[in-house]
Amino acid sequence: MKKKSGICYIAGAGPGDPGLLTLRARECIETADTIVYDYLVSPEILQWARPDAEMIYAGKQAGNHTLTQEEINRLILERTAAGHTVLRLKGGDPYIFGRGGEEAAELAAAGLAFEVVPGISSAIAGPAYAGIPVTHRAHNTTLTLFTGHEDPAKEEESLDFAKLAKADGTKVMLMGVGRIAALTARLIEHGANPATPVALVRWATTPRQQTLTGTLGDIAEKVTATGFKAPAVCIIGDVCTLRDPLNWFENRPLFGRRIVVTRTREKAGKLGRALTSLGAAPIELPLIETNPPTDLMAFGQLVRDSHTYQWIVFTSPTGVDAFFEMFFKLYPDIRSIGGARFAAVGPGTAARIREHKFDVDLVADPHTAEGLVEAFRANASVENEMILWVRPERARPVIQKGLADLGAIVDEALAYRTVPAKADPALLESLADSNAPVDAITFTSASTVEFFFELNPRLHPDTRLASIGPITSAALRDHGHEPHIEASQHDIPGLVSALSDYFTTSRS
Repeated sequence: MKKKSGICYIAGAGPGDPGLLTLRARECIETADTIVYDYLVSPEILQWARPDAEMIYAGKQAGNHTLTQEEINRLILERTAAGHTVLRLKGGDPYIFGRGGEEAAELAAAGLAFEVVPGISSAIAGPAYAGIPVTHRAHNTTLTLFTGHEDPAKEEESLDFAKLAKADGTKVMLMGVGRIAALTARLIEHGANPATPVALVRWATTPRQQTLTGTLGDIAEKVTATGFKAPAVCIIGDVCTLRDPLNWFENRPLFGRRIVVTRTREKAGKLGRALTSLGAAPIELPLIETNPPTDLMAFGQLVRDSHTYQWIVFTSPTGVDAFFEMFFKLYPDIRSIGGARFAAVGPGTAARIREHKFDVDLVADPHTAEGLVEAFRANASVENEMILWVRPERARPVIQKGLADLGAIVDEALAYRTVPAKADPALLESLADSNAPVDAITFTSASTVEFFFELNPRLHPDTRLASIGPITSAALRDHGHEPHIEASQHDIPGLVSALSDYFTTSRS
């Protein structure tokens, strides 16, 4: 049998924002057998790796190298020669002041296949996310990139400070924060104007981004005074004066807010992405898991008979998914559902029904079980009609009782059950950390509230509790906590909007 030939992809992971990863790099992450990744690679993008992929951390920080460069070279050569698809994943771009060129040369010398996948460098993205264009017709026509961290094995530095000091246009320095005093002093010594504007951008393109501004003459003093540390990119030049009007990223309504997402791991992504788009740093703390119902056969029998009902009522997107997954196991033709009409508690549930190509005949307003009963009372006579209520195993009896009081015959299809998820003890403990306090904890159901307080968490006094709606808020009150934030529209967009409004108001 012919041995599988390996290949090594040397790819840039971008500056930190997962949205800046190239499509080609994502393909490499999803298909690699072995991923050797660096310190500045966003953990979020590593979630796209195959479950069976070999993950090897090769991060390097000042004075702390997990693997030496020689060990990294040997590792990627061995795995590639063994027939693996290897991904060497590096922060930013692999060829801009990284060791990607050296690694490619090792592979080439060994006669092994490799491909280079460029990435977006923090040298460009960092300034852009801080409101600083590195080139601008009114300010400069040249751009100079240089490193503040040269090879320590070199006997002489190769930076020509005389040329750098006199160079026109914008200068961008990577990896130089730890030596900022010496570097700026050398530039001034060789003729650079001490009044030249400077900006340092730390953790660029992420919700942790921090920007420090000053001049060549005082930026080192400001770094010391504020405790500003790496990783950061340094921009030197008049373009730094454009920051205030162009600072789009740090002015987003939830910028830098640490917000806990307690939804199931499968559903956390939607809320997390919405929060990230407004600048927040979501922290996933899944408190519930969704499992099949205790009596799956009984649920299947009710779904099989769904064509005999006049109405099918859904109270959650999860119920919608469970119903149609079972339905299409039983029936190959969607028309087998008959003439049933659909009712939903809230726009999120209605939207999920529409994804299955069905119209929604009735939506609760307000988006609660009580609201749905009132919607039936006002808009549809259900006396003697058969209604199938698709619900979780734990649910308030409001819909059953309310519709029965209106004369309906209600059958309950127990579609799923929610159980507590195993919470990360360290993450739970960090909620009370005064050094990095959590700004808000979001609750999207009464179940998330119940399971959260069963863990006896300690909360920081400044942490806000955010509820998706009145039922979830009532659960919080049952545990002695008044919600600080409650969504007026009881779905994920409504919760995100309520958080945005709250923190925008508190900031002003």
